[in-house]
Amino acid sequence: MKILITGGAGFIGSHLADRLLEMGEEVFVVDDLSTGSLKNVEKHSDQERFHLVVDTILNEAVMNELVFKCDQIYHMAAAVGVKLIMNRPVETLETNVKGTEMVLMQANRYKKKLLIASSSEVYGKVMDGENTRLLMENTDFLMGSTTKRRWAYACSKALDEFLALAYYEEKKLPVVIARLFNTVGPRQIGQYGMVIPNFVQKALIDKPITVYGDGSQSRSFTHVADVIDALIRLMAEPEAVGQIFNVGNPEEVTIEELALMVKEMTGSLSEIEYIPYERAYGPGYEDMQRRCPDITKIKNLIHFESKTDLKGIIQSVIDYHKK
Repeated sequence: MKILITGGAGFIGSHLADRLLEMGEEVFVVDDLSTGSLKNVEKHSDQERFHLVVDTILNEAVMNELVFKCDQIYHMAAAVGVKLIMNRPVETLETNVKGTEMVLMQANRYKKKLLIASSSEVYGKVMDGENTRLLMENTDFLMGSTTKRRWAYACSKALDEFLALAYYEEKKLPVVIARLFNTVGPRQIGQYGMVIPNFVQKALIDKPITVYGDGSQSRSFTHVADVIDALIRLMAEPEAVGQIFNVGNPEEVTIEELALMVKEMTGSLSEIEYIPYERAYGPGYEDMQRRCPDITKIKNLIHFESKTDLKGIIQSVIDYHKK
């Protein structure tokens, strides 16, 4: 089978390419290398079943040719990371909205099955009274004001989902949507605000580990290998078409606890430094206190569960950065 991965030189996309090639598939990658890296896919450069196109997914001629050639599409290309969102909002919105629209348009032209990687960011703020509940696929969203740039990414990914479901319902395009919750593992870097690689990189050189706010906000993290398993199995499952699935790990940790775990596991002398959100991102920045998935739906359909616990996830990142 011929498979197209947009953003295939990125962190998750490159791991997906690895797995599909191991399965014997022919893989086509398109990536503009804005956040992806050639290093992530260079080991495949001599393989006949691997094809890399360095270009933007907004290039209609390129996307038309690639989608025509391929049997399935994994749309992983996106502007990601809080820092990138805050610093380059135009790029975030154009890549996430126009890029997804281009992929959907080309996929619909040839009726190719498509999996879209969405984000737990779409849940926005936790609704009043919902703070003790896990997030389900049908949980209502609560976004911040349009004057708060921090919500641009969440809104763009929500629009991606609306577009994808519209193509499914109106044009019968076979689409699956996966909402990813904080995917972590080797090749992920802290440059764009990804918390675990950021903490690990600082800890390994005994620099202060920076926690934004008071550290009481909680998150859940999923190893990239578990996420790839879920994506491939969702793509292969006919009953997943036209639906949205949380892909995550219900194991929850506060950011302060996470910083302490990283410090202990690296044997670091780093101090933990607490910085107000306003100082890091400017006045009026907002964050969600808790974001943890309910994975009942994906568990019932494809029997998905995370195999790697939080300590295993952190250790994989430590091992990668030590190299």
